[in-house]
Amino acid sequence: MTGIFQRLLGRQKPEESEPLSTPARSEKTVPIRHPEADPIGPAQLVVGCAQSIGMRRDHNEDALFTLTVTLSVYGGKMPFGIYIVADGMGGHMYGEVASEIAVRSMGNYLVSQLYPALISASPELPAETIQSVMSAGIQEAHQAVMEEASGGGTTLTALVVIGERVTIAHVGDSRAYVVLSSGAMQVLTRDHSLVNRLVELGQITSEEASNHPQRNVLYRAIGQAEPVEPDIFTVQPPNSTHLLLCSDGLWGVVPEDEILELIYTFPNPKQACQSMIEVANASGGPDNITAILIRLPD
Repeated sequence: MTGIFQRLLGRQKPEESEPLSTPARSEKTVPIRHPEADPIGPAQLVVGCAQSIGMRRDHNEDALFTLTVTLSVYGGKMPFGIYIVADGMGGHMYGEVASEIAVRSMGNYLVSQLYPALISASPELPAETIQSVMSAGIQEAHQAVMEEASGGGTTLTALVVIGERVTIAHVGDSRAYVVLSSGAMQVLTRDHSLVNRLVELGQITSEEASNHPQRNVLYRAIGQAEPVEPDIFTVQPPNSTHLLLCSDGLWGVVPEDEILELIYTFPNPKQACQSMIEVANASGGPDNITAILIRLPD
């Protein structure tokens, strides 16, 4: 091997080699930004997600979809994102197939309808138009599951962020939360479960609902009874907040105060989601677990 290297180096002896010179260190200094200077942009969504089969299941019936786009042009800044969680219904045939079909169908429909408008010359959609697109997307997903996974069922919670507005379409008992910088956490969606309906009617307490034998029975689900009636609404959360989408494998196992603590302990949304999954599994992990965390622009 020595001969090969000598031939490649022209038989030059080490002492005949020119010494390496160290380039002079630049004397430039990093400018200090003035405290009142405009923040570095553009405004953007920071997203993380995590998923686990759990500790007691042998396959995953959850599905998720995330799409994040940042548009910063002369006319303004437009953070845009589509986020979906679906939880296939255990005990029903093709639960995992139903959740996959629902997420793919809803994601495809929302991208096809909203993305072209985003990159048009006037990237602005009225809230009622977004809501109508979300409603149509739910119906598309419902019909796809009815046709391709007959007998299957799934929850479906979809969230669209356009600028400062958040529009949610929801069927089932997966949840969407808003997490405020003040330290408060609020659930935005309403569980379409028989037990939650009993709570709303005042027939049982929230504590009784958490241990009720029928707590997982839904009265609304994608792919089941027709017609499907989603909850669709638009909110404008204040700045410096997070949005959380998750299946009941998370919120049904980990208390909200612990979820909130993890979000503020781990500023990176991916790390926060992974920690949520770990805590859910450490608490027994009785179900599949899915979480998507979106940090909104300041």
